[in-house]
Amino acid sequence: MAEPVPLKFYGRSKRNAVVPIDTRRPDWLRVRLPGGPNYSELKEIMRGLNLHTVCEEARCPNIGECWEARTGTFMILGDTCTRACGFCAVKTGRPTTLDLGEPARVAEAIERMGLKHAVITSVNRDELEDGGASIFAATIQQVRRRLPECGVEVLIHNVETVPRLYPQVRPKGRYPRSLELLQRAKRMDATVFTKSGIMLGLGEDLDEVVQVFRDLRAHDVEILTVGQYLRPSPNHLPIARYVTPAEFADLKGEALTLGFRHVESGPLVRSSYHAASQVPDRAAAG
Repeated sequence: MAEPVPLKFYGRSKRNAVVPIDTRRPDWLRVRLPGGPNYSELKEIMRGLNLHTVCEEARCPNIGECWEARTGTFMILGDTCTRACGFCAVKTGRPTTLDLGEPARVAEAIERMGLKHAVITSVNRDELEDGGASIFAATIQQVRRRLPECGVEVLIHNVETVPRLYPQVRPKGRYPRSLELLQRAKRMDATVFTKSGIMLGLGEDLDEVVQVFRDLRAHDVEILTVGQYLRPSPNHLPIARYVTPAEFADLKGEALTLGFRHVESGPLVRSSYHAASQVPDRAAAG
């Protein structure tokens, strides 16, 4: 594994200085502008059904590739998050009332898109007693009823970063709680594959990243995504550095040796990138 590059830590404390970085992205992070017939059709479906996607709201760099391949990640419970994480482009504020018709429209969109594997995530709704769990359940039920053969993946908890950086990156998040929730999901249903992801380039050291890998495996997480943090706007956390493709490859090898079933590791990898290919074959899993 490559030797970690010495990093300066940045944060909101006065004793920590912001790490300067060249704003020009390296070649490996440059993508084509989105376009094409499938992209246009999916955009029409989303707007026509008044649905949101994390692809758009979080300004994912892969939206052109994924939508042209007729894949995407639905974002339910509206488009306004009750949290203000330092890395996330999704708008924050006071959410509107629950849209009880949203689950049926998501199922309709999945059918019209012809998906065999659907990915569903959400904003945080901390003002709700159940956090929006009832809408998640209703969405899954609607998809199962309409498309019983379609796989459903719910993205409910990425660890996102190393524990040391939680106060800056996820000020309302708790690293141990994230790990516990992921383990609880696996223990409730052993046939469920659990998955989490981490961003690099926020000021972490690589040995801290590998320790997160170990923590995830110790909590029964089987699928891992590792990608580069990209600053959505000047109001968000700065990029400490760009992690090279070679480092991502080394981290993938390290993660596989720890026992993950599947690892996606690369500069443009996001939680739902190539999501259908991340699910191990259930028969092979025994």
